Amino acid sequence: MPDKTTLIAEALTRSGALKFGSFKLKSGVTSPYYIDLTWLLSSPEDFERVVNVVAEEIKAFSSSRGIDKLASIELKGALLLPSIANKLRMPCVVVRKESKAYGLTGRIAGGEVKEGERLVFFDDVITSGGSKLEGIKPIEQAGGKIETILVVVDREQGGRENLEEMGYRVKSVTTISDLIGALRATGTLSHETADEIKDTLKVNPRVKPA
Repeated sequence: MPDKTTLIAEALTRSGALKFGSFKLKSGVTSPYYIDLTWLLSSPEDFERVVNVVAEEIKAFSSSRGIDKLASIELKGALLLPSIANKLRMPCVVVRKESKAYGLTGRIAGGEVKEGERLVFFDDVITSGGSKLEGIKPIEQAGGKIETILVVVDREQGGRENLEEMGYRVKSVTTISDLIGALRATGTLSHETADEIKDTLKVNPRVKPA
């Protein structure tokens, strides 16, 4: 049975969710790779594979840490969240990027966050941690406690450290270094591209939230 990094690496490359080239990130830095989990929607097998891995990761620590709910912010993490929550038989909510001006207003959709509830905040990747802070804020304002922040891939550019310094517990299913290693082992990634990604990590070892 392949390990979780190999499972994620295969799912992301086969579905096209992991791309190589030149991409400008929200943090402002330029990256030789980009992870877009929306591409998993076009590959049901790979979508299910990632959902299963994430669900197992949460299951491993949720009972001991008293998790009440799962949460994510639109769009990418929120696309997987309902399927993950269904596997775990746990309720979930999605944080909108902006409040609605009609109907059920506010930024939290799918339910409510009650005072004292403990949540796992899930997302696709972490770079600087800025988007995680955007998603966490409405939950904390409602009285919820972010027990763990869980991402599929840590880009290893300081996001984990930034959030840990603020007191948050951050976990990742895998890291970009481990993904590179898995892809090199299977011959899916060239030496040149792998070295380019490693060089980026050296040039931008830590990106601060905007």
